Amino acid sequence: MLICFGTAWPMSIYRSYKSRVTSGKSIAFLVTIEIGYLSGIVYKVSSNMDHVVWLYVLNAVLVLVDIGLYCRNYRLQRQ
Repeated sequence: MLICFGTAWPMSIYRSYKSRVTSGKSIAFLVTIEIGYLSGIVYKVSSNMDHVVWLYVLNAVLVLVDIGLYCRNYRLQRQ
């Protein structure tokens, strides 16, 4: 699951960057996914540390980038 999601985020980021619009995106969904990844990181670090934590970190960073692009695109649309 982490690998499949990890391959999907760069495509989503590219689409957000090029389109410059928020249509087709949900900030609530992105934040929910980010919370899930952060929760996974906390769990792995606190009780079950292994190499999989780096997949959580990578995916969390990619989602954070997508959230940033959503905010940028939202501002662009409002102008």
